[in-house]
Amino acid sequence: MSPTDPFDRDRAVWRKSTRSNGNSGDCVEVADNLPGQVLVRDTKNRDGGTLTFAPSAWHSFVELAKQRH
Repeated sequence: MSPTDPFDRDRAVWRKSTRSNGNSGDCVEVADNLPGQVLVRDTKNRDGGTLTFAPSAWHSFVELAKQRH
C-alpha cells in the first residue's frame, strides 16, 4: 500500500503533539503506528492533507526541533 492509501490512514492511531498549543488551536497530530511511515496532520483540518515521513526523517526532525526549542 502507498503512504496515501485511505486504508492505511483508517488504521492510523493519532496522538496530539505534546508541544501543541491547546488554547490557540495550533495543534498537530502524529500517527506512528503504521510500518515504514509517520503521518502528521493539522487538528483544525483532519480531513485535509496529511504529511508522510519516513520514520528516520521524522526522528531527525523531532531531534532538531528539540535542539532549537
